[in-house]
Amino acid sequence: MSTADIDERNALLFSSLCQFIWIQGEPLPLIYELEHEIYVSQGIHQSSLIRLQMAGLLLFEPAGFVKRKFGKHTRLFYFGRPTKIQFYQEMGNALDIGHIVLTSKGKALAPLCNITPNQDFYRYVIERWSREGLITSSILPRR
Repeated sequence: MSTADIDERNALLFSSLCQFIWIQGEPLPLIYELEHEIYVSQGIHQSSLIRLQMAGLLLFEPAGFVKRKFGKHTRLFYFGRPTKIQFYQEMGNALDIGHIVLTSKGKALAPLCNITPNQDFYRYVIERWSREGLITSSILPRR
């Protein structure tokens, strides 16, 4: 599968969406506030997400999705950069992952998108998690 399998407008939208993907076992596009400038400035808003859903690349849910069954700690990666999250409880924690999840088609296409990290988005997510009471820390690779 390649981005040639979808029309040009959807391919551009999907590539833009991919800058918002974190990895935690699978790609997780973290789209939290649909009208936030961090997303809108990149062409990602409710109507573009619905368009990508109709193309079979993602599932959009206005109420949002939650990933469950986390222990006290977990790691998510943003462009290979590990970030550790510490929850309050020892077991049974949940993480709000925003309004979309990728379909199998979207998961197959995501690694093919040629994109660069969005540092403003990285800071936005870390600040959001901190406001939710999560403790985050970057993990530096060993040398």
